[in-house]
Amino acid sequence: MARTRKMTVSTDRHGHTAGWAETEAAPATPVAPDPGAAAFFDVDNTMMQGASIYWFARGLAARKYFTTGDLARFAWQQLRFRVLATEHAGDMSQAKEAALAFVEGWRVDDVERLAEEIFDELMAPRIWVGTRRLAQRHLDSGERVWLVSAAPVEIGRVIAARLGLTGAIGTVAEVVNGAYTGRLVGDLMHGPAKAEAVAQLAEVEGLDLSRCSAYSDSANDLPMLSTVGRAVAINPDGTLLRQARQRGWEVRDFRTGRRAFRIALPSTAAAGLLAGAVSAGLALHRRRHPH
Repeated sequence: MARTRKMTVSTDRHGHTAGWAETEAAPATPVAPDPGAAAFFDVDNTMMQGASIYWFARGLAARKYFTTGDLARFAWQQLRFRVLATEHAGDMSQAKEAALAFVEGWRVDDVERLAEEIFDELMAPRIWVGTRRLAQRHLDSGERVWLVSAAPVEIGRVIAARLGLTGAIGTVAEVVNGAYTGRLVGDLMHGPAKAEAVAQLAEVEGLDLSRCSAYSDSANDLPMLSTVGRAVAINPDGTLLRQARQRGWEVRDFRTGRRAFRIALPSTAAAGLLAGAVSAGLALHRRRHPH
């Protein structure tokens, strides 16, 4: 059944802004649609190995938008925040200020085009087969499936479209005349903001959250996981694994041995911190190659 592309921005009672975008077409399901149930999948380390924004940055580096040294510093930031668990309020404030600075002045259609190219090159091979299979089960049951990511909603929409999913919930970037201003609309789609966005979407789409499912690898997503009737820990970090065991949640782990640690490198913990190396590198690129 064809589905028109739709971008919605909604503000809750706390002033937080959630954005969701549907893909161009929803896959046909072999059973009647179930309008009251849906599944929500975190992206980074849940649907794919590593962080989508990291792979996007790596694809930009391959296209000479910034250097491999800049990329290495960004990866080190990600690892430091993951291992040392230094994601405090101040860090998230910095993340909010810097999350989209690198796309200031870029055209939305250019970012989406690059996201499509980079997904095919770097992200598609890193989709967890097991997680993708779980998403397909929901689709085959007539349920809608949404990605929920701190990445810009446009990137989430590209990933969802490539995977044949319903759509994506993500961070909303301010756009004026078809170009990014470098500022966010509302907050990063992170932590409690994900739960609020899922609740807003459920209200708009007529979903019964008690019949919905959510999947994530991170304890940061405990609010979202606690919002639905069925929570599943995928490739969980230590805190989420303990919580899942205490609460009787299902656990699925598609990692093995040393590979599990290596994949955690481009993690979700600092997904918003695309500051410093990336922003500076792209600013340099803009000076050398003005639009």
